[in-house]
Amino acid sequence: MTVLKSRVDTASDEFAANVDAMNARLADLDVEFRAVLVGGGEKYVERHRKRGKLTARERIELMIDEDSPFLELCPLAAHGSQFTVGASVVVGLGVVEGVECMIVANDPTVKGGTSNPWTLRKILRANDIALQNRLPLVSMVESGGADLPTQKEVFVPGGRMFRDLTRLSASGIPTIALVFGNSTAGGAYVPGMSDHVVMIDERSKVFLGGPPLVKMATGEVSDDEELGGGAMHARTSGLGDYLAADEQDAVRIGRRIVARLNWRKQGPAPAAEVVAPLYDEAELLGIVPGDLKIPFDPREVIARIVDGSDFDEFKPEYGASLCTGWAVIHGYPVGILANAQGVLFSQEAQKATQFIQLANRSDTPLLFLHNTTGYMVGKEYEQGGIIKHGAMMINAVSNSTVPHISVLVGASYGAGHYGMCGRAYDPRFLFAWPSAKSAVMGAQQLAGVISIVSRAATEARGGVVDEEADAGMRAMIEAQIEAESVPTFLSGMLYDDGVIDPRDTRTILGQTLSAIATAPVEGTSNFGVFRM
Repeated sequence: MTVLKSRVDTASDEFAANVDAMNARLADLDVEFRAVLVGGGEKYVERHRKRGKLTARERIELMIDEDSPFLELCPLAAHGSQFTVGASVVVGLGVVEGVECMIVANDPTVKGGTSNPWTLRKILRANDIALQNRLPLVSMVESGGADLPTQKEVFVPGGRMFRDLTRLSASGIPTIALVFGNSTAGGAYVPGMSDHVVMIDERSKVFLGGPPLVKMATGEVSDDEELGGGAMHARTSGLGDYLAADEQDAVRIGRRIVARLNWRKQGPAPAAEVVAPLYDEAELLGIVPGDLKIPFDPREVIARIVDGSDFDEFKPEYGASLCTGWAVIHGYPVGILANAQGVLFSQEAQKATQFIQLANRSDTPLLFLHNTTGYMVGKEYEQGGIIKHGAMMINAVSNSTVPHISVLVGASYGAGHYGMCGRAYDPRFLFAWPSAKSAVMGAQQLAGVISIVSRAATEARGGVVDEEADAGMRAMIEAQIEAESVPTFLSGMLYDDGVIDPRDTRTILGQTLSAIATAPVEGTSNFGVFRM
């Protein structure tokens, strides 16, 4: 039998403590998400509504199919920065007329929807997802262009946003712009470079330079409508393909455009009937201990996210601190790599390399469940070839062409983060549980290393180590690394696509696997040189 049998005692004190710890983190996360939902704040949302306008999320809700889910991505972008959390734009996956689309909606309640450095990074991430997964891109535009005080960080890299639109179009991926208000300066190129453009009569304003700039530059006096109004662009310039009466009409037209795309998926359809796991997904709250130094069995996670809790484990007796095997999630076949005891040894690295090659031979997407402190160090392991074996695994991950999805469940430290397909290795999607932590190494280890180096330098100079100062330095560094390792900080840096409730993991994996299947799923046999 390949059906996993859970050994978790859901009635134990340990399980209850784990649930309490996870719920506390989820409560903190809920506070952060509520801040995102208010956009620019009650004052500016109310002013926006008085103008007869819908909010960004209301526009998205109208755009997607009734009762269909919207998977918002990177909602905590800019967390911890000087900018509003959410970065004045909402992005995510939604189904429009039965077609999975990437939707990007400016939030005009935040500084008029202007783009700051985090807005740009978030939009570029959305563009990457659309291109990699062959998803039609719907831009819901209302933006004042670049946030001018930060232009030095926006202007040069911002050109990629427009390049992406043309590359999507050149790849045969439709781009659709619905213009709800101002689309000024660089923002004018979003409709300018989209395949289909909908404008709203007396609402859309699209121009490279508004009336004040035109007067300063040329001396010409003009008003908004004749310079860049929706009616002018629909009847004179030809930039507008459709002229809507109001916002609801613009959304209606946008939905009809998607319906007429004749869009077909090029990837595999679900290969099996969807069967729910044998164990309650709510139990995922109690699997990961509050203290990540305490190990847990990743099979308990797998048993609650895969169809029928059915898992064919690969090499179960070899490299036991990495669990690998085959399963199905919402009907989609996947290969799973899940850290068991944290540390990766040579056997684990070699096992992962072979497994990744096999997944590529069978065109099977890979799911990485992170809980690793990195590759093992020490004389015995260095002499045994841990560097070249870890390099083999990273080589395989780097050159694998089947889609990858990563979920940071627990720790994700050091080169183990790389070998398990961290952000730098371009997984199609990467999510984190509230329990996750990621850094070069654990806070105590990092502070200890710096202390050892500092002590050695002091003693080499003939000095005497100040123990009190050393202890203070270690405490300060530990606090800094702890603060920079938590999911909200990392998500704010766009190092993941969202911090998710563990109970939603299976649903989100199903949504992303379905989106991935819009593009062909093809493996490779072309890897770099494996050092043996």
